[in-house]
Amino acid sequence: MSNAAWETLSNQAVAAAGLAYFIALLVHLAEWAALRQVAPREAALVGAAADGGESEVAAAPESDGRRTPGERVAFLGRLGFLVTCIAAGAHLVALVGRGMAADPNRVPWGNMYEFTTTGTFVVAVMYLALYRKFRLDWLAPLVVGFVLTTLMIAVIWLHEPVQPLREALNSYWLVIHVVAAIIATGAFTLGGMASLVYLLKARAGDSAKATQGWMARVPDLVSLDKIAYRVHAFAFPVWTFAVLITGPIWAHEAWSRYWNWDPKEVWAFITWVVYAGYLHARATAGWKGRNAAILALIGLATLWFNFIGINYFSTTSQHSYAIEGPVKAGVSRLPAG
Repeated sequence: MSNAAWETLSNQAVAAAGLAYFIALLVHLAEWAALRQVAPREAALVGAAADGGESEVAAAPESDGRRTPGERVAFLGRLGFLVTCIAAGAHLVALVGRGMAADPNRVPWGNMYEFTTTGTFVVAVMYLALYRKFRLDWLAPLVVGFVLTTLMIAVIWLHEPVQPLREALNSYWLVIHVVAAIIATGAFTLGGMASLVYLLKARAGDSAKATQGWMARVPDLVSLDKIAYRVHAFAFPVWTFAVLITGPIWAHEAWSRYWNWDPKEVWAFITWVVYAGYLHARATAGWKGRNAAILALIGLATLWFNFIGINYFSTTSQHSYAIEGPVKAGVSRLPAG
């Protein structure tokens, strides 16, 4: 295949992935709507059926042969998960095609469009990988909606034609540094979503909203807090490796300095400090629940501002090339991620 054919395939695969994510979102929203017809006691059992298990709800057919409300919810959950898997497969094809379209072939992390499409792919894959382990059926619409929205933003506003890597990016450190940063970003995003749901469920308290519909399927506050903590505990050392180890080494290779007080470097360190505080507070002071969830969301805000905001608002960052177009002569710049 020619480079142009690979690029066309990548663009078509992104469109197919977006369509599949949209269908998955509609299916999961229909699943949430169907949960309103399920009794509070039964709602928690439906999730097991959606994960491929059996539940009392799914095992009790109606007398006229139609699906019970519980069976409909379980069916929609399985369908949404399947369509999300298909979307992630198309998403992967888009990334592979993007890299193969370059001459020479390269990893698809050369500009903000490519970073964003890769980052959303990692969020989707991590969700799918952890779906059964943590019973994440309650998180499905949030994850799919986030991936779809971010992917649309990338296609509409960030898309650029495939180009060879710029000289400053043509390094094996691109793979090491960016892979770690994107994996950590995906995990922090999932952990932030769990923290957000924790706050929503805590606010509902013992009211009727907490025992009806979608909220009835959400795990109890202790389990939610534990899920968020485990995901953040995984992401933090990966982020540390990306920000405090591989990033400075690559900076020294490109600029002959380990630290340049670049805005993106500073914000990456701020993100590291916030998440370090989150984990330290939980481990030493027993700072759990609402306060920990708020701190996790602050960390997520700094993370995504660093990922996208710096590229729009900073005129001095040497990582901002992806939004500014051609690099100014004589300035070596590292990737926007």
